[in-house]
Amino acid sequence: MLQLPPLSLYIHIPWCVQKCPYCDFNSHAMKETIPEQAYITALLDDLRQDLHLAQGRALHSIFIGGGTPSLLTPEAIGQLLSGVQQLIPFRDQIEITLEANPGTVEAGRFAGFKAAGVNRISIGIQSFQSEQLRRLGRIHDPEQARFAAREAASVGLNTFNLDLMHGLPEQSLSDALSDLEQAIALAPPHLSWYQLTIEPNTPFASRPPALPEDEVLADIYEQGHELLLAHGYHQYEVSAYAKPGHEAQHNLNYWRFGDYLGIGCGAHGKITLPLEGKLVRTVKVKHPKGYLEPGRPYLDQYWPIAAQELSLEYFMNRLRLFEPIPQHELASLTGLSASQLQAPLAEALRLGLLEDDGTHWQVTPLGRRFLNRLLDLFITD
Repeated sequence: MLQLPPLSLYIHIPWCVQKCPYCDFNSHAMKETIPEQAYITALLDDLRQDLHLAQGRALHSIFIGGGTPSLLTPEAIGQLLSGVQQLIPFRDQIEITLEANPGTVEAGRFAGFKAAGVNRISIGIQSFQSEQLRRLGRIHDPEQARFAAREAASVGLNTFNLDLMHGLPEQSLSDALSDLEQAIALAPPHLSWYQLTIEPNTPFASRPPALPEDEVLADIYEQGHELLLAHGYHQYEVSAYAKPGHEAQHNLNYWRFGDYLGIGCGAHGKITLPLEGKLVRTVKVKHPKGYLEPGRPYLDQYWPIAAQELSLEYFMNRLRLFEPIPQHELASLTGLSASQLQAPLAEALRLGLLEDDGTHWQVTPLGRRFLNRLLDLFITD
């Protein structure tokens, strides 16, 4: 029988100062003042309608993403979190993350978010080079990025993260390593370091910039990885590095195939329903205008994950992490048995992409290098 995993909450704030050309998230450039009060009221109503999906669980973590959540005032964030806690209890030591753009950070703002209940802030740095920031459509400059990181370090948060990209337009190896060195110098307990990808339906897709050659990308990754290890970070996920004890608990719950409610414009959720023997996905109304329309349902889509898609869904998440995968999880989290996946698992072992010690599966270094090839094995018709 399916077992209930930990439950997280994702809250989507859809507004940005301006839309970045690489971004395919559900975000909307501000045309006027954000309707803070109306949106918070809608978010809490949205959550209230999803309460039955919590099935008695307390919240493991909360992630307020966007868009640019730091455009909201600390008072609004406090009201939101207080309202959430009145509806669903928080676990002890709950992780509450808020995404921030350095261009929307002023002195004292992080202290205000901390007072509101936020204990982890994720700052979208992307680069410390002015020209790259301009190309990426970012509204901050390098000094604002450094200021935001210093603010996060000074206010007594449990932890904070810096988001940094590599493989940027025309980026050299030395420029990429310089960005990484500047980020490390700010001593973030957590670094999300990931390669720029060109997503469909973005300005970069219609007018692709000149990206580094594959050989340069490989050198950036290999030398950047060694630099991070040398400074005490460990890689626990494909694009995430942390000091011991500072791994992102919200993201870990995603990748361990935990459950999460999603509230806000276009927010996604994934929920286990043991009594019905199925897992379902939810998507909320995408556009702010429709989401805030009085009397309109917040839920836009609700569907069970098809049995033939479960193995790929599970391994697509689980294999992002570098930790061993307990084999008993497969049945408890998906309802599938290892015998049902005998053929793809045997092929993964034969190809040296996966190891099996009898109780755990572990992705090999070769499997990490050819992760898409490994995942392809779990695609069923």
